[in-house]
Amino acid sequence: FAVDPESVEKSALQITYTNGNDETVEGIEHRELPVSAVQFHPEARPGPLDTGFLFDDFLGRIKRK
Repeated sequence: FAVDPESVEKSALQITYTNGNDETVEGIEHRELPVSAVQFHPEARPGPLDTGFLFDDFLGRIKRK
């Protein structure tokens, strides 16, 4: 996906991750609902555990429901 940061300002979404190289939006999350998305491969290099917290958060949301 491609997100215009200005389009998020007045919505129920918030930006959670921004690319350090080109400042593009790489993650969004709903402010009230348990919905989020990332625009990168959480399991990709440099290591498979670097973003393991994303999977932990996802599983936690499932278990709470």
